[in-house]
Amino acid sequence: MKLETLCTLAGLETPPGTRMAACEISAITIDSRAVVPGCMFVCIRGTRADGHAYVKQALEQGAAAVVIEREVPVMRESGAIFIRVGDSRRALARLCDAFYGHPAKGMRLIAVTGTNGKTSVSTMLKAVFDAALIPCGLIGTVRCVCRDRVLNIRSGDPNANMTTPDPAELYHMLAVMREEGVEVVIMETTSHALALGKLEPLHFDAAVFTNLTPEHLDFHKTMKDYFEAKASLFPKASLAILNADDPASVRLIPYCKGRVVRTSAGTHDVEYTAADVHLKGVEGLSYTLRSPRATLKLSSRIPGLFTLSNTLQVAACALEMGVSARAVRETFSSFVGVEGRMERVKLAGCADFSVFVDYAHTPDALENLLLTARSFRREGQRVVLIFGCGGDRDRSKRPLMGSVASRLADMVYVTSDNARSESPDAIIQDILAGIDREKPYCVIRDRAVAIEMAIREAQAGDIILLAGKGHEKYEIDQNGKHPFDEKAIVAAAAARAYPFGWERKSGSQE
Repeated sequence: MKLETLCTLAGLETPPGTRMAACEISAITIDSRAVVPGCMFVCIRGTRADGHAYVKQALEQGAAAVVIEREVPVMRESGAIFIRVGDSRRALARLCDAFYGHPAKGMRLIAVTGTNGKTSVSTMLKAVFDAALIPCGLIGTVRCVCRDRVLNIRSGDPNANMTTPDPAELYHMLAVMREEGVEVVIMETTSHALALGKLEPLHFDAAVFTNLTPEHLDFHKTMKDYFEAKASLFPKASLAILNADDPASVRLIPYCKGRVVRTSAGTHDVEYTAADVHLKGVEGLSYTLRSPRATLKLSSRIPGLFTLSNTLQVAACALEMGVSARAVRETFSSFVGVEGRMERVKLAGCADFSVFVDYAHTPDALENLLLTARSFRREGQRVVLIFGCGGDRDRSKRPLMGSVASRLADMVYVTSDNARSESPDAIIQDILAGIDREKPYCVIRDRAVAIEMAIREAQAGDIILLAGKGHEKYEIDQNGKHPFDEKAIVAAAAARAYPFGWERKSGSQE
């Protein structure tokens, strides 16, 4: 694409001169190592590196144009074209959108934001649109899907986090989806993506708000900034689906420029409510949905009150966007859950306990997970929790999670979970500040060893919860990212401890 055309479509002011019209742009990147001849290099100021320091390297590798926020020394001696902008991150999003031909035009976009529940709501929404035979795409944490095909545009690393990709990848994905006839795209939308302008040129047909609890304060610093990042989505949406059971929803209403529809699993008098709720333990739940669009008897095979909240929001969004009530009802009754979200691990041998993996990594999410397990446990069953906290992230939540664990679990194993550059021992000490030392707990730094011990010491009927990783199949420490498949570790440990044909006898494993 001609540089002049690209900048015009992206709404960027450009320097005068004939070279703009002649310059051809072959790709856009923020990584100087990925620059090829004819490439546009966009200088991004990150938390650990500043792209302006790598302009010389980009030029040496053939960059034809460079987007900057400030002057750099090589500008005067280079023959490349420099384009100065006020915010290079937002400019990057507009440039990538223009480079791929404004791919979202003609498709309907749904954004799902909130601290917890984004993946579950997004995945269930896709299932509803699939049931309605509406070609659909999903961009989310676990994976990105175009109709029925998984997209691997981002990177060859299977451990890559997929939540709200960077603009070069995001708009490429949208272009692929448009080419393959997708009509609706559901996108998990993080506060980081909103604050960093990744979605700058997009307008959403609907935006769903799940909840707001303390998280990502290492990035946003304050809950006010975190809220405002989330709130910045709603002026960009024609329809807002707000969870009225979360106090932050009231503060979001002034930001909404389109229609507002609220959901409540409690007593709020709003548009979408649940009546005749029946919790069926591990078998799930059922309730009657009451709304201006329809009154439906719904059931879900996923246990827990969080499922009630999630399904209400999915139903509201789908029905308000014209999906049939039948597609909603049939999807809910057959939907078995999301990978890594209260996911039961299949155990070999004769293990007489159950193991669930879940992504819960905030105090609120951990509390919901434990309350769900307690809601379906039978008399005499223990709730056993294995968890840690991530490094280089908000430290304030660590003792809070320790307190929640002690209060709601019968046995707690404190361990590691993506310590990154921090010392795992230091993180564990932060967690222990909230642990009730009078309650049963054990500290095992190595997560695999902690899992092995929990399986080996399991009692009949135990409900063992592995919190924090969910769908992730890696562990990040000071040496980098390493494969770590929690479900495989659980299954192997159970097979060793309880081989096929073994029966528990008076608590013995003989």
